[in-house]
Amino acid sequence: MRGEQLARQWRLIQRLARSHYGVGLDDLAAELDCVRRTVYRDLDALMAAGFPVVSERRDGRVLYRFLDTFQWGSVPFTPDEILSLAFGEDLLRALEGTVFHDSIRSALDKIRASLGPELSEYLARLGETFRVLPGPHGRYSEMRDTIRALHDAVLGQERVRVRYRTGRSGQERAREIDPYRVWYRAGALYVVGLDHLSDEIRTFAVGRILELEPLGTRFDVREDFDFDAYVGSAFGVIPETPTAVHIRFDPRWANWVAERTWHPSQTLETLDSGHLDLRMEVAAAADLRTWVLSFGSGAEVLEPAGLRDEVRRELEAGAARYRADAPAATTSPAQPGATPL
Repeated sequence: MRGEQLARQWRLIQRLARSHYGVGLDDLAAELDCVRRTVYRDLDALMAAGFPVVSERRDGRVLYRFLDTFQWGSVPFTPDEILSLAFGEDLLRALEGTVFHDSIRSALDKIRASLGPELSEYLARLGETFRVLPGPHGRYSEMRDTIRALHDAVLGQERVRVRYRTGRSGQERAREIDPYRVWYRAGALYVVGLDHLSDEIRTFAVGRILELEPLGTRFDVREDFDFDAYVGSAFGVIPETPTAVHIRFDPRWANWVAERTWHPSQTLETLDSGHLDLRMEVAAAADLRTWVLSFGSGAEVLEPAGLRDEVRRELEAGAARYRADAPAATTSPAQPGATPL
């Protein structure tokens, strides 16, 4: 209800700002698809917020408009577009300090600067009706220069040399990369490109780039590279050969899982028992195994057999570690599968 009221009042502001002559109450009610009493309340709310609404009687009618001194501003955006930018700022909060976040914030600042105080305050209220808070995410505030240089290299198709720390061993190594795409996924930034050390297209976590140097050497993207196809098989960020995956969820998780899209290839089936079957064609990699384990005993991998065995070993190792008679840190978890370099 609150969101509908603010949206209606925003339309009322626009209508009054466009009319120098004034608009009658019946016309406003028809345009806003509400009753006259609602228009009265909205007009009172705008006046209370500081908007200079005046009424004048002409030819037996009461007309409403803003004072001629009211400045509407010169921003050529609709309210939906302005709110979308504000929404985008929230979505990109996980990338605070990067060129992506800074650019959208700069655009919003320019818009706000061109508005009068009444509109600025009203937009702030309107923006509070829809908020996005980031979940777990990487920290990039100190990588501004690296991310900007990487972004420029992708746009200019320029090879870079990086000092990179691998995720599995922590080993640091120099590599030369032709960066094809910067990819935001699951709260983190990745770069997908040709790794000259392995002569393969690889995925690198941007947060593990310790140094980056543009080499001034231009490259061409391989003709057979298709970014959507490359990442399409990944459940998370690990692109491997897709396989048929079948997972059954307990009734306590069924609704929660069914309410979300986990992968474009998914199909869902609710069983008479209340269990939910999820089928996908994805890479059965470490990120999928970690996701299944997050449900504890509430999820069962039915296929593929290899993924089922990996999950079983992890659960058995975890159960053994939590036995009352088990000394601390005596069990070994299953070996991890592929992870981003």
